[in-house]
Amino acid sequence: MRTCEEPRPPNGQSPIALAAGQSEYGFAEKVVEGMFIVVNSITIKIHSKAFHASFELWQLQGYSVNPNWQQSDLRLTRITDPQRGEVLTFKELTWQTLRIEADATDNGDQDPITTPLRLITNQGRIQISLKRRTKDCNVVASKLMFLLDDLLWVLTDSQLKAMMKYAESLSEAMEKSAQQRKTLAPESVQITPPAPSTQQSWSQPFGVSPNASSISQYFEKHDMKESSYHLLISRLDLHICDDSHTRESGTLKHGMLGGAIQLTFRRMAFDYYPFHRAGDACKHWVRYSEAMETRGQWAKKLVSEFQSKMEKL
Repeated sequence: MRTCEEPRPPNGQSPIALAAGQSEYGFAEKVVEGMFIVVNSITIKIHSKAFHASFELWQLQGYSVNPNWQQSDLRLTRITDPQRGEVLTFKELTWQTLRIEADATDNGDQDPITTPLRLITNQGRIQISLKRRTKDCNVVASKLMFLLDDLLWVLTDSQLKAMMKYAESLSEAMEKSAQQRKTLAPESVQITPPAPSTQQSWSQPFGVSPNASSISQYFEKHDMKESSYHLLISRLDLHICDDSHTRESGTLKHGMLGGAIQLTFRRMAFDYYPFHRAGDACKHWVRYSEAMETRGQWAKKLVSEFQSKMEKL
């Protein structure tokens, strides 16, 4: 993979649907979604203007799950609402070991002395939820949850500085990509219900007659109001060590002692909602609490003040 100076245009329609000669969510999409994937080892290399990185995964598995993140009948792993013209699908990726390594490139912009950044984790998983339109298979919203168990990370001060530089080098490309997504983000989409077909009955359990009201309620229960990305770490032990005394002209300076700091985080979570508009309700957020009501009122007040100022200008 290589980072782009300018974001690429959207992918358009699903290649699976186009290859199957269909324009809407149908049999070909369901067959591919039902596949159980097992990969013993996979390596992903990322090249950027400021650094290059590699991700190595062992014992990777990908499969469909139901809305409760359990393996079950494939017909229970999707929720189709004909009235909305949308379908929800749920996936899970698991692995045994993940190794991440990043190092600066030789372009003259980085410091002459850099320390590669390394991280090794044990078991983890990614939960993916997708909401797509049935008429063209385009993704309307998505939810990605990155779940890690106990994580031990030892960082030196030079590695920490390098990590900040890597993040800074990616920030510009990420900002351009976010602006593109916001520009192309759909407004309140009005979708006409597709014509009924035999394929729609695949999403219903055995012995259950389709009921528009019950389907809409079930869909609403697991619906994604907006795209979001989440990181949850059960326990993180972070050790930051000072190694500056070992890099003085390539020799150890006598009389200088390095320091260290240890940080322990339990149930650390990051939630990112890139398309959320200022002043909109937050009740659908993963970790919503009543304390956010005060924040919502404060945000609406700021938005109204900003709008009034803009109107005067």
